[in-house]
Amino acid sequence: MKAILFDWDGTLIDTTEAVYDANVEVLKSLGLPALTRERYGEHYSPNWRLMYAALGVPEQLVENAAGIWHAAYRGHEADLLPGAYESLERLVAAGIPIGVVTAGDRRVVSAQLARHGVDDLLGAVVYGDDAPEQKPHPAPLRRAIAALGHAANPERTAFLGDTLDDVRMARAAGARAVGIHSPFFHPERFLAEAGAHEHAPSVAAWVDALLTELAERP
Repeated sequence: MKAILFDWDGTLIDTTEAVYDANVEVLKSLGLPALTRERYGEHYSPNWRLMYAALGVPEQLVENAAGIWHAAYRGHEADLLPGAYESLERLVAAGIPIGVVTAGDRRVVSAQLARHGVDDLLGAVVYGDDAPEQKPHPAPLRRAIAALGHAANPERTAFLGDTLDDVRMARAAGARAVGIHSPFFHPERFLAEAGAHEHAPSVAAWVDALLTELAERP
């Protein structure tokens, strides 16, 4: 791999449950059926407009839903997932450029990146409000790949994410698609429904395997 890019929420930072709880509050506030974990796993997408449509939120209430979500999520302080920071450091030390492609807002995610000291490690960051295209559209990932200098050979890059739409975006962009396990659905769905090249229990596990393989090459 010549470059590696990552999703942020649920992949590098432990926000999965907080994001779910905020979405539970959205449907409750709008008087819609309760959002079970099973239903959430079936319909979750980092593209919140697609997700709310799938969950039955009327189109005229989608902006209201976003406001409710932000109010419910505001102030949540999340830690990086175990081994995530160390994995990024190891990749940088190995001379592999890295970046983040997130559906999150620049204001929120940039503060998290800075708080955890991740921003200094990254060669590219694409935020959800940088352009109109959202995951699973390949444009956000293509911008990040280009920023790392590999627009001509995306197949030599990898993208790791914890949702089916992360994997779909990677496939559409021509990158290696790696699903990172989520508590909301069985990892085989990465392969069966989104066409992942592989899946792994965590970023730390995948990076460790990659660097071990590279070290063993003659």
